Amino acid sequence: MQTITPRQALLLSIGAALATIALKSAAWWLTGSVGFLSDALESLVNIAGATFALLMVSLAQMPPDAEHPFGHGKAEYFSAAFEGMLIFVAALAILVASAERLINPRPLNALGWGTTLSVLASLLNFAVARLLFRVGRAHRSMALEADARHLMADVWTTAAVVVGVGLAWVSGRYWLDPVVAIAVALNILREGWHLMRRSVDGLMDRALDDEEIARIEAVLASFRPRGCHFDNLRTRAAGAMRFALVDMRVPGHWSVEQAHDLADEVEDAVLRAGITLDTHVEPIDSD
Repeated sequence: MQTITPRQALLLSIGAALATIALKSAAWWLTGSVGFLSDALESLVNIAGATFALLMVSLAQMPPDAEHPFGHGKAEYFSAAFEGMLIFVAALAILVASAERLINPRPLNALGWGTTLSVLASLLNFAVARLLFRVGRAHRSMALEADARHLMADVWTTAAVVVGVGLAWVSGRYWLDPVVAIAVALNILREGWHLMRRSVDGLMDRALDDEEIARIEAVLASFRPRGCHFDNLRTRAAGAMRFALVDMRVPGHWSVEQAHDLADEVEDAVLRAGITLDTHVEPIDSD
């Protein structure tokens, strides 16, 4: 799977979304279940989110230019925010449809075929989500991970819908169908909030996680025997890119060239850990 690029993974996600829309729409048409309708509406969100993610990943991979000297990596956060917004819209549509069906319950039809089609769509989503997780983590792409999390939420949504529709059909309590759809909408809202919060964290330059900071600190510690020490480490992420800034304190009698050469060594060592480091050199006796 390491040969698959983020762009290829998202193209596969779009293809899977088209297939699941067809399967889940057919399930709704056969059964008349508002639960299956809610599932189909979420798949519409999937394709919109995956398409926008593809655009943002393509933009994020563009090299730095005069107007964006630090690159375009933050574009992926707009993808997560956009997908979160679409999730909210889909959840509201589900709540409206469910409220009407709760007031006017209706019998369900052709449940067997509808369930079969919905389960097939869910299995397809599960396979694509696992792929997106692997590729997203390998490339440190938030857009891919957000799309994968959304697809996994879709898988659990389908499972809940199948159970709810089955209970409604077996018990004859058809109000269970819209109740389950409302529960699905609330779950979708939770996932949308999670994506929106992560995108805001990225746009606000949230620090790297503890594991990545520990890797940087380990590299810096290896240079302390050379007569320097480090203060004020700051980190941030921009999509797949990782950045850090640190004050490197050296003896006051060192020449500019000697301090500069050591700073280059430190930055190269941290870069091998996948993080772009900028050092600010100060004399040890400086306030």
